[in-house]
Amino acid sequence: MEKVYDFGFKPPPIPDSKPLPAFNRLSFKGEFSSFTDLVELSSEEKAQRRKSRIISTARRAAIGESQIGDSEAQFSGDEDLESHIVTGWKLAAIVTALCLAVFCMALDNTIIATAIPRITDQFNALEDVAWYISAYLLTTCAFQLFFGRLYTFFNVKLVFLVAVGLFELGSLICGAAPTSNALIIGRALAGLGSAGLFSGALIIMAHIVPLRQRPIYIGLAGSMYGIASVAGPLLGGVFTDHLSWRWCFYINLPIGAVTFIFVLLFLGNSTGASNATLTPLQKLRKLDIVGTIAFVPGIICLVLALQWGGLTYAWSSGPVVTCLVLFVLLMIVFIIDQWWQQDNGTVPPRVFLQKSVFGSAWWAFMFGGSFFILVYYVPIWFQAVWGISATQSGIDSLPLVLACSVFCALSGVGIYLFGYFTPWLFAASCVMAVGSGMISTFWPLIPISKWIGYQILAGAGFGMGIQVPLIAVQVVLPIEDVPTGTALIMFSQMLGGAVSIAIAQNIFLAKLTEAIESIIPGFSVAALYQSGGATTIRNVLSGDLLIQVTAALSSALDHAFYVSTALAALSICGAFFVEWKSVKGQFLIGVG
Repeated sequence: MEKVYDFGFKPPPIPDSKPLPAFNRLSFKGEFSSFTDLVELSSEEKAQRRKSRIISTARRAAIGESQIGDSEAQFSGDEDLESHIVTGWKLAAIVTALCLAVFCMALDNTIIATAIPRITDQFNALEDVAWYISAYLLTTCAFQLFFGRLYTFFNVKLVFLVAVGLFELGSLICGAAPTSNALIIGRALAGLGSAGLFSGALIIMAHIVPLRQRPIYIGLAGSMYGIASVAGPLLGGVFTDHLSWRWCFYINLPIGAVTFIFVLLFLGNSTGASNATLTPLQKLRKLDIVGTIAFVPGIICLVLALQWGGLTYAWSSGPVVTCLVLFVLLMIVFIIDQWWQQDNGTVPPRVFLQKSVFGSAWWAFMFGGSFFILVYYVPIWFQAVWGISATQSGIDSLPLVLACSVFCALSGVGIYLFGYFTPWLFAASCVMAVGSGMISTFWPLIPISKWIGYQILAGAGFGMGIQVPLIAVQVVLPIEDVPTGTALIMFSQMLGGAVSIAIAQNIFLAKLTEAIESIIPGFSVAALYQSGGATTIRNVLSGDLLIQVTAALSSALDHAFYVSTALAALSICGAFFVEWKSVKGQFLIGVG
């Protein structure tokens, strides 16, 4: 009588092979259907068949049968990366170079804030203040996705070196600028280069570091981003007070040179060259020129409208309305182009509509908005309400940056040890919402324990989550889509910062104007800003009026912090879309 195995028992082992542990077999469907055929195969064919079955079973054990189809490309892509893995001192040199690039990119976001008054004094160009900030932000946001496309179809090393070169050239022009217009051009060029720095650094890490170890290295890069973002105003104040505002840009030159040399010497030329078989003309066709032509000016129109609205021009003015209308029309063209191009689009619909990518992009947008509001407005609160110097306000903001950096590193280690990254999104949303909410309670006589503690709490929340969306897209996407996914996350984060800063600024000015007009009827708020802004209010007012207006300043800035709190709370919605996958499971058959 033929013996029939029950599913509750382990079937006999395959000859000449090690049996797989029973707990790794979630299903026997198809695994042993051709067992008798395997016995009759040659040794080489047996080995190949066993290898494919081991991989299939390990995949089921790691992610479950229902998700095999979604992750097929990711596993095969990770296996192809094995030849690119770097270890030892070469890895240390490359990671150092990448972290320095991220540091410079993030530093340029905020270092100019405390240098602007001295710059406007030298060039007599107060009307150009907005352009010093917008020129960098415009090109950084607008070209993020374009660089993602370049990293997809061209050699990663070459594209990254070009980005570093553009950033360095822009910094040199800024530092040596003889006129205000030259400074604006330099800022725009530096922003163009910076669009490829952070995403490029993360893409290179995806190629040279095994997936399970990436959270640690991405956490390190995220720490550098957080440190530079918050330390920017402090360094800007130190350079401006003790050297020259030009050193805010010159400092990028030696750091960028180290990055360029290390990447040139130690990173392999074949890194990321997955499309080497395509001709240059085929690669150009895949860059989605039509989509780029629609997307770049569309984002520029949006950022300009947000920068001008309520400040330079009224929201109902011709320039602002025109920019918003153009933005809508160009985005319609871009969306139609993406749907038509499908996989050849700048953002293929299958990538953006992948639920983890969509959720990560949402989370990154809200995170960027909440984070940058605190980065910009906490130092302003210290200067405007307490009347301290730019340098001292940067020092007082250190609890925020230190907590962000420490918890970014801790979250990277935590993901490495426990595998799952999605819980960190939920935790980060809750902690940064509470921390931002506590910062919104700042008042002029707040004790030191509270303003330090509240910043630490908010910084901890930001640090927990800053790297997680980037890890998520690397896990759920096949390796050829990682550049696009990474660029999408960085774009979402930068755009979130641009939009939120504009919203917070308008709310802040509206509340401040309302309060000052109620305290001093007939007082010209415009005269206050012409005198140098809120930070020089003590040169205009004194006595009881100064105390009342200072309290009004604190209250108006608290309303800006409300926006940060709301965005932090809304970020949790994106976390619900992110799949619960483990970098440990992916690592089972990855490149480690």
